[in-house]
Amino acid sequence: MAKASKTAKAPAKRSRPKPPAVRRAWRWFLRRLALVLAVPVLLVFLAILLFAFVDPPTTHTIWSEKRRLGDVDRQWIGIEEVAPAAVRAVVAAEDANYCLHWGFDVDAIRDALEDGGTRGASTISQQTVKNVFLWQGRSWLRKALEALITPAAEAVWSKRRILEIYINVAEFDEGVFGIDAAAHHYFGVPPGKLSPMQGALLASVLPNPKGRSASRPSTSQRKRAARIADGAATIAADGRAACFED
Repeated sequence: MAKASKTAKAPAKRSRPKPPAVRRAWRWFLRRLALVLAVPVLLVFLAILLFAFVDPPTTHTIWSEKRRLGDVDRQWIGIEEVAPAAVRAVVAAEDANYCLHWGFDVDAIRDALEDGGTRGASTISQQTVKNVFLWQGRSWLRKALEALITPAAEAVWSKRRILEIYINVAEFDEGVFGIDAAAHHYFGVPPGKLSPMQGALLASVLPNPKGRSASRPSTSQRKRAARIADGAATIAADGRAACFED
C-alpha cells in the first residue's frame, strides 16, 4: 500500500520588529498624548474641587458677552439670600426632578428621544457644568465633555451648591447674569424680596433669555409662569425641594 504523502507546512510569517528608533518615537508620542489629555482633565477636576468653596469668577459665556457688549450686569449672591419660592421656581421650570437624579434625568432623556429630540432633557447639573466649564451651542464634543464632567461635579458639589452656582451664572436677559442682577433689572427689588410670581416669571425666561422678558411677558409666557409657580408649590409640598432647602 502506498504511503500518503505528508503535506509540507508553509513556514509561519514572522512580523518584522520595529526598528528601535521607531519604537522610541512611538513611545514618545504616546507619552505626550497622555500628558496633553491628562492636563485639562486634572485642571477641570481641580476647578471642581475649588468651586466647592470658591465662587466661579466668570464663565465663557459671561466673558464673551462682556467682550461683545462692553460690560455685563452680574453680582454673586448666596442662595440663602434668594426668596425660596424663586429658587423653587427655577427648579420647577428647568428640572423638577432635580433632587431625584444623580446628574442625568433618564426619564427625561427617554422622553426626548421618543419625541425626536424636540424637547430638552438637560438637567440643572448639566447646564451648570456647561455654563461654568464649557461653551454654548450644540455639538457632540460639547455634549460628550458635559457628560464626562457632570458626574464629577455631582460627586463633589452638593445639590444646594450646584443650584447656587446655576442661579448665579444663568443669563436672564442680554448681558444680565445671575438672579440678583435679574431681580433688580426686571423688578427693582433684591432677590430676597421676589414674590412667587416674580420668581416664576424670571424662571420662564431661562430657555430663551434674549427673546423673553420677565417684566413684559407675552400671554403664553404668563401662562407658563403660572404653571411654574404651581410646580414650585408642588415640589415644596411633595419633598422634591428637600435637597437644596435648609
